Amino acid sequence: QVHLVESGGGLVQAGGSLRLSCVASGSIGSLNSMGWYRQAPGKQRELVAVASSGGIINYGNSVKGRFTISRDNAKNTVWLQMNSLKPDDTGVYYCRYTRPYTNVVAWGQGTQVTVSS
Repeated sequence: QVHLVESGGGLVQAGGSLRLSCVASGSIGSLNSMGWYRQAPGKQRELVAVASSGGIINYGNSVKGRFTISRDNAKNTVWLQMNSLKPDDTGVYYCRYTRPYTNVVAWGQGTQVTVSS
């Protein structure tokens, strides 16, 4: 099993920045993807950014150019640097871990990000 612990959410004014962290523990394989999804009230969960252990990175269209995902494979940690935040970025941000070629998927408990206008 894989356990994820997120931190770094909070309240920020529009235009501000926040940095989220997610640490994975447990049966961490060398090949995996870790990333961030978010869910706003009344909306479906959507991709924010994901980074594979091999360095492949994908971003959701709404965050490109503003958010940056990074990871440290040795520390099983992924970060999300969020700049130029907008009220539409408000939601619960979830860390997600997947292992390719398996059905292993783990979610963190979520951290609230609120951007005031």
